[in-house]
Amino acid sequence: MDGLQEASRQFRRPENLAFLPAMTLAAFWVGGEKMLILTALGLPLLFLIAGAFRFVPQRAAASPTPTKRSGLIERLDATLKAQNRTGLTTACIVLHLDALADVVERHGHAAHGEVLQRTAERLRSALRDGDVVVQLDGDSFAVALQSVRRADLESVLQLGARLQSAIASPISLDAARVYVTASAGFCLAARAPAATGTALLEAAEIAADDARQNGPGAIRAFSPEMQRLRADRSALRDDLEQALELGQITPHFQPQVSTETGEITGFEALARWAHPKRGLIPPMEFLPLIETAGLSERLGEVILFHALTALTAWDAAGLRVPHVAVNFSHDQLRNPRLAETLKWELDRFELTPERLCVEILETVVAETDNDVIVHNIAALARLGCGIDFDDFGTGHASIANIRRFAVRRIKIDRSFVTHVDTDPAQQRMVAAILSMAERLGLETLAEGVETAGEHTMLAQLGCGFIQGFGLGRPMPFDDTLGWMQTYRGRLTALPRIGRHVV
Repeated sequence: MDGLQEASRQFRRPENLAFLPAMTLAAFWVGGEKMLILTALGLPLLFLIAGAFRFVPQRAAASPTPTKRSGLIERLDATLKAQNRTGLTTACIVLHLDALADVVERHGHAAHGEVLQRTAERLRSALRDGDVVVQLDGDSFAVALQSVRRADLESVLQLGARLQSAIASPISLDAARVYVTASAGFCLAARAPAATGTALLEAAEIAADDARQNGPGAIRAFSPEMQRLRADRSALRDDLEQALELGQITPHFQPQVSTETGEITGFEALARWAHPKRGLIPPMEFLPLIETAGLSERLGEVILFHALTALTAWDAAGLRVPHVAVNFSHDQLRNPRLAETLKWELDRFELTPERLCVEILETVVAETDNDVIVHNIAALARLGCGIDFDDFGTGHASIANIRRFAVRRIKIDRSFVTHVDTDPAQQRMVAAILSMAERLGLETLAEGVETAGEHTMLAQLGCGFIQGFGLGRPMPFDDTLGWMQTYRGRLTALPRIGRHVV
């Protein structure tokens, strides 16, 4: 009986089917063709009766790889709950891909999806088997590190930098090569606001948001201060749209003057937010929120309206202001109907186009190959608006781009202006920029002039116009009237400044 049971067990073992061909061949050698046929037909029948061909369900993986946010949180929760027992810890990293909207604009939505897929593959290949990568909403990925004995600031920082490097390699899309950077934020389990997976992931997201504010390509570790700042930004974001509609965000005007004559040549309109509870909020706090909230175009409309209103009011008061300068954002420049809209606004205020100066960041022109932006800038120049390159010297714009966009004037960034009266290296740098501008027939304006010494040196070097706190701070429209009257009253007493060559 035991022998029959053992034989039955052997016939039920699927792995013994591997010996079926050998057993059939042995039967042929021993008994010839008849034995071959009997064995070939009989043995499979015996295995079938014994149950060797039955379906055996596979066991589920003990620790499946999560594919969603909830799965990542469960993985982090499991590690954190077992931390006291195992002594093992973890960390969470969030990476946000910078400027993927440009990929959609240039290459389409299919390319965007391809970039996300390739990025996920690169992240997985750069991590250990126990680490987990999950795509979050938007263009972000979260990484949960496997349980480790020790996760300190330095080791996680190095890992974050390695993941950024893995993402940074160019991605080939048909005939194009796409370069992607990522802003990264991370949080150690020991630094999380609470010992839960949700708190750890949200802390890493807060750090990633802070990195985005300082990016592209920045990396930040979570701190409780970030949480407070994020709450403040969230509250401000909720107030932004209402603030635009209620007239809380309006321009302050900063004067620009000629270094040759001292005459006022214009004002720059700079957005300021007079919050009803917090007072005047610095632009560095709310302008990034305007962009992330998709309100850049609406802000541009508000500032343009107030700037043109100011021009007509100065004219009515008999105060000569040749033009007002308005900054145009990337989103505004992508509007195909920008030139048409701008012409309509100028006609509505009965102003000629040369009264409006369009300021464009040098970085926008240096980095863009967007046909709509190129077309719009050219159309504004043809309309008669002055085109100023703002923050010149920080965006690596080529001379070809300066000619391509019919630039009228370059604004020398304040980083070159500070201490220009006492630093010979600064003087040589500014002199080189001014020499190039003169050869190209461009006007020049120096930003951030804060002292009389800087004003004097810039005039001597040949810079045509200046702007900065040393001349006048940005002020509400009502204050400009009194400021101009006071300034022009002092103008006759100002000495004539000669020029010299460095």
